[in-house]
Amino acid sequence: MPRNTTARKRIECAQSTTDPTTEKSKIARQIEIIKKLREHERYNRIQYYDPYPYQKRFHNTGSNCNQRLLMAGNRIGKSFSGACETAMHLTGLYPEWWQGRRYKKPITAWCGGVSNETVRDILQAELLGTPGDPQASGTGAIPRTNIIKAERKPGVPNANSVVQVKHISGGTSYLYFKAYEMGPEKWYGRSVDFVWLDELPPSAIYSQAVTRTLDREGMVCMTYTPEAGFDRITAQFLNNLMPGQSLTNAGWNDADENIRTVINANPGHLTEAAMTQILATYSPHEREMRKNGRPSIGSGLVFPIPEEKLMVDPYPIPSDWPRILGIDFGYDHPTALTCIAVNPETIGTDEEDIVVYDTYRQSKAPPHVHSVAIKTRGNYPIAWPHDGNRRDSMGNPGLADQYRSQGLNMLLEHFTNPPALGEKKGGNSIETGIMHMLTMMETGRFKVFSTLTDWWEEFRMYHRKDNRVVPLHDDLMASCRYGVMSTRFAVAEDDPTWTNDVKYQNYGIV
Repeated sequence: MPRNTTARKRIECAQSTTDPTTEKSKIARQIEIIKKLREHERYNRIQYYDPYPYQKRFHNTGSNCNQRLLMAGNRIGKSFSGACETAMHLTGLYPEWWQGRRYKKPITAWCGGVSNETVRDILQAELLGTPGDPQASGTGAIPRTNIIKAERKPGVPNANSVVQVKHISGGTSYLYFKAYEMGPEKWYGRSVDFVWLDELPPSAIYSQAVTRTLDREGMVCMTYTPEAGFDRITAQFLNNLMPGQSLTNAGWNDADENIRTVINANPGHLTEAAMTQILATYSPHEREMRKNGRPSIGSGLVFPIPEEKLMVDPYPIPSDWPRILGIDFGYDHPTALTCIAVNPETIGTDEEDIVVYDTYRQSKAPPHVHSVAIKTRGNYPIAWPHDGNRRDSMGNPGLADQYRSQGLNMLLEHFTNPPALGEKKGGNSIETGIMHMLTMMETGRFKVFSTLTDWWEEFRMYHRKDNRVVPLHDDLMASCRYGVMSTRFAVAEDDPTWTNDVKYQNYGIV
């Protein structure tokens, strides 16, 4: 064999291409490697969990909320996301992208569903693998090597009552399976760290689950499609969200983009053809609930418009399209920004049409942090609400001036609707803006990029109660309204009169 490395490699390459025995050996090794990789994936599913954006948002809420609801459409992975989070807490095996709560020690957890059979067939299957199949043990969200022991539930074939799970700290976590049909008295007693409720629980059981976690500062997570409509729990999360609670909403469109690219990784989720076929079998009042995880509140919706009528795939906005940004100030609730572009051929007419092309939403951050994110969206005029003029008790400048000092082009005066004929100024009526937006939606002149998941989440939940708009989870809806009703101040990138300074002489402001 030559000492020269290059020559030796050439000979080895020639031998590998001419020696059938060597070639067969390589193929056999490759097949063996593929088998091992597939086996590893089969028994370590949480290592391969690639969540949709809505699932990440749900997981992230665990960083500061103890009561969490994922209200989602059918067949988009809500139960599996609950199973994966449960498995991570039980084992301590968190991925690098994880921003939710972390348990550094073993925990005691409960998982609950409607009946013993559904708990077995859904929760147990998602966490441990197909019930009754020894070879399937460990093919759920909990890795096979972390399952220490599973005890059978008396009287329910192939069902488990408790599972011992190895935590990376070296200790043992305990997972108990419970059913709503057992009654609330079976949910008394011990304290627990984490509770996952798949499907809507009775109020008494939900109260017990929360009570069991209080002394450990634990969490209660719910994942369900709101088939019961506007029940007590759903109504409370929608209309009266309390500190420490979170609501995440998702529909088929929130998984649609991923389905197109990773359908093989999510074989249980819906294809576009399946979506169309299934929707046809539902009655009209069921479709929004099944598809978008939105309770059937019917005429209570502020914008009772099919999403398909508004949704468009993202496209480059032409530089000659005027743009306007709308902001809604917040701290405990999010500061929200909506970016709007206007078709220049229609601006200022009764046929004006717009597209919402970008959004920003973030809570618990000061103006200078928001300003950095807003500047990346372009230095366009920003419409802002009247509370931006409010000074604090120390006499510090209002929020509008604080943002202006950060270099943002806040309009010189707070938001008002366009003035009516003969008026110098418009009012700030919410209903005026909503009716204008609704008319644009109905006539096909209001479009929104399909990728703006935060905007769509608020749109689906934006509703009325007792004929009044419920002012919760409406931060982007408010900022969007400010922008839509302020298009008279919109400017284009290539507008020579726009100098990136606060000058609005051309728009009648000064």
